[in-house]
Amino acid sequence: MNERALNMYEDVRTLYEARGFGGRVGFGSKPALVVIDLARSWLDESSPLGSSRLKTVLDSVVTILGTARKFGHPIFFTTMSYHKTDAAGPLGRKLLHASAGGSLEAGSKLTELDPRLERRPEEPLIIKPRASAFWGTAFDAHLVAAKVDTLIITGCSTSGCVRATAESAHNLNLHPIVVREAVGDRSPTAHECNLTDIDLRYGDVVGMQETLDYLTRVPGS
Repeated sequence: MNERALNMYEDVRTLYEARGFGGRVGFGSKPALVVIDLARSWLDESSPLGSSRLKTVLDSVVTILGTARKFGHPIFFTTMSYHKTDAAGPLGRKLLHASAGGSLEAGSKLTELDPRLERRPEEPLIIKPRASAFWGTAFDAHLVAAKVDTLIITGCSTSGCVRATAESAHNLNLHPIVVREAVGDRSPTAHECNLTDIDLRYGDVVGMQETLDYLTRVPGS
């Protein structure tokens, strides 16, 4: 990201903060970690949607997963998948256009999680038909049952499913926490723009070390 672009984002932040945006939601007392869509459809460069920019994101997520598992915090994964019959109407046409080659179609191997995540049987996999992990899924019910008040959000893409999930978490009165090093996008501009907007409007964008420190000090299950 060049200096001109960074200055632009700082100008936006200054403008919005002067109007009262940008307050901190902070961490709550009961966290859960969600890993958004780190499947082959987004990571494998042979996929129409694949991006090599997500390798460092995956590495960061694996580190956070290790800490969350060690301290007994709930962990959830999502993948985006739908049947052709689900893709009716304008939103469906958007999905069909974005998933050229059937990379998001139910049953495709490309919708499978990256094996480096080492998902465990007790870690639910949420299969979602739209951007937000909450839309058309039982994700909220899982969080309520576990008495979760803080959602640590990782994965991809920052401008799509990460942002949509953060907004939904905000609407449900959770503490949305987006880990800067653990989210990514194929576009650096879209990534920074949406991190700025999430941080000003919906949740907190924080560094990985701050997140690891938090997961270490709060009680797990």
